[in-house]
Amino acid sequence: MVFRSPFPDVDLPDVPLHELLFADLAGRADRVALVDGTSGASLTYAGLAGAVDRLAAALAERGVGKGDVVGILCPNTPYYAVVFHGVLRAGATATTINALYTADDVADQLADAGAKMLFTVSALLPTAAPGARRAGVADVVVLDRAEGYPDLAGLLTSMGPAPRVAIDPAEDVAVLPYSSGTTGRAKGVMLTHRNLVANIVQCGPLLKVDAETRILAVLPFFHIYGMQVLMNNGLHVGATVVTLPRFDLREFLRVIQDHRTDRVYIAPPIAVALAKHPLVDEYDLSAVDTVFSGAAPLDVDLAAAVARRLGCRVVQGYGMTEMSPVSHAIPDGRDDIPVGTVGVTAPNMECRVVDPATGEDVGVGERGELWCRGPNVMKGYLNDPEATAATLDAEGWLRTGDVAVIDGDGLVSIVDRVKELIKYKGYQVPPAELEALLLTHPAIADAAVVGVRDGEGEEVPKAFVVRQAGAALDGAAVMSFVATRVAPHKKVREVEFIEAIPKSASGKILRKDLRARERG
Repeated sequence: MVFRSPFPDVDLPDVPLHELLFADLAGRADRVALVDGTSGASLTYAGLAGAVDRLAAALAERGVGKGDVVGILCPNTPYYAVVFHGVLRAGATATTINALYTADDVADQLADAGAKMLFTVSALLPTAAPGARRAGVADVVVLDRAEGYPDLAGLLTSMGPAPRVAIDPAEDVAVLPYSSGTTGRAKGVMLTHRNLVANIVQCGPLLKVDAETRILAVLPFFHIYGMQVLMNNGLHVGATVVTLPRFDLREFLRVIQDHRTDRVYIAPPIAVALAKHPLVDEYDLSAVDTVFSGAAPLDVDLAAAVARRLGCRVVQGYGMTEMSPVSHAIPDGRDDIPVGTVGVTAPNMECRVVDPATGEDVGVGERGELWCRGPNVMKGYLNDPEATAATLDAEGWLRTGDVAVIDGDGLVSIVDRVKELIKYKGYQVPPAELEALLLTHPAIADAAVVGVRDGEGEEVPKAFVVRQAGAALDGAAVMSFVATRVAPHKKVREVEFIEAIPKSASGKILRKDLRARERG
C-alpha cells in the first residue's frame, strides 16, 4: 500500500539552488539575512548575494568550476552561507565536513570526494591542515585570518564577473555530505540541485516560516538538517537566521533572549537541557513560538516538559541525509497531532511500510521498514554502486532502515530500527567503523558495537569485547583507546567483556542477540 501526503503536490522550480534563493531580491534586499549571534555582525540579503557572486568569481579565477569539489570545514557563521553558496554559484560541488572530525577523518572525506580546495577557520587548522595535506589538497582558505593562508576577505575583493555556468538541476550534484546510510562507513551522498530545491519547496506547507521569522541556528550547517531546514529554507523565505558556532547553554539562552528568536531547531539532547537545567529560568524565552526537534527520536514526556516550561509548541520531524532531508513533519497549525509521531508525509512524496523478511507491503497499523520515494531522494552514493543498489531500488524507493507504523490518518511513527547505525545525539556512529578500530588493539580478539540506551534515554555506542588469551584489559582502557582515535561523538561509552561474539553461519554479527543480553 502506497501512502501519500495529505497536502497536494507543489510545483518544483527547475532551477539551480542559487537561483531559487537569490534570483529575486526585490522587497528583501535590505533585510537582514544572517546574524552572528555571538558578535552581532550581520549580512543583508543584498550583501549575501553580492558576496556569493564575488566568491564565485574568485573561485573561477582559481580554476574551480563545474565538476570540482570544494570542502567546507567550519562552524556556523554568516559567512558559512557565503562560502557554501559561492561554491555552488561557481558550478562546483560542496562537501560539508563535520567540525568535530579528526585529521584522518578530514583526509578520508576530502580524498574520497576528490576535493581540490578546502575552506576552514584558523581554530580548526590543527586538524584541517594535516587532513588536507594527507588528501593532497594544497589550496586551503580560512574564513578569518591565519598566517600563511589566503583568507575569504581577500577572495571577496575579486572584481571579475560571476561565471556563467550551465547547470542541469536534475543531474548536477550540488552538495556531497557524508552519511553512513543504513550501515557501514560514511559515504558521499550525491544530492543534486533539484533534490535541494525540491525539499525546500516541499517544506513550505509543513513549516510556516516567513520573512518575519527569526531562526536560531545552533545545529551545524555541515549537517543536512542545519544546512537545509535552517539555513537554506530560512533564506528562501526571507527569514533572519541567527547563527551560533557551537552549543553552549548559557550563550544559547542569551541569544534566544537578545535576538528574540521565535523558531528554535534542536536535537533531543538540547531538549533535555531546556526541560531540566535551572539556568533556563534566568532568561526571557517568551519570543519562542516553536521548538522543532529532529535528527533523532524525541521522547513524548520530554517534549511535553519543554512545552510547559517555555510555553511554546514542541514538534518533531523525520528525514535522512539521503532525502535532502525532510520526508515527514508535524505541520505548523496541527496541534492535534501527537508529538510522539513524526507527523505526515511531505508533499510530492510516496511512502510504503514493508516487511523486511518478506518484502511485502504491510497495512495500516502494522510495523515494517519505511520506504520513501520523491524528488528529494538522492541520486546515489558517490563511487559506490553496491551501496546505492542496497539502499535505492530500481523504481526509486529508498529503504530508510527505520521501522515505522502508519495509522489510519496517515500519521507516521518511527518505532524501531532495522539498520545498524547508532544515532548519538543526532550524529551518526557506524558500528563497523568502531569494530574495525577495536580489532587493531593487540589485546582484543574480537569485538562488536551496538547502540544501547543510557540513563537519560540517549542511544550510546556500547562495545562487546573478547580479550586475547591471557590479556589484561579493562573497560577504561578500551574506551581510552577508541577516544584518542575518533571524533568525540564516536566514542565508545560502555564496554562489556564476553567469551564470544554471536555470529550467523555466514559470519555476520548477530546484533539482536547482543541487544537481548542488554535487555536481559
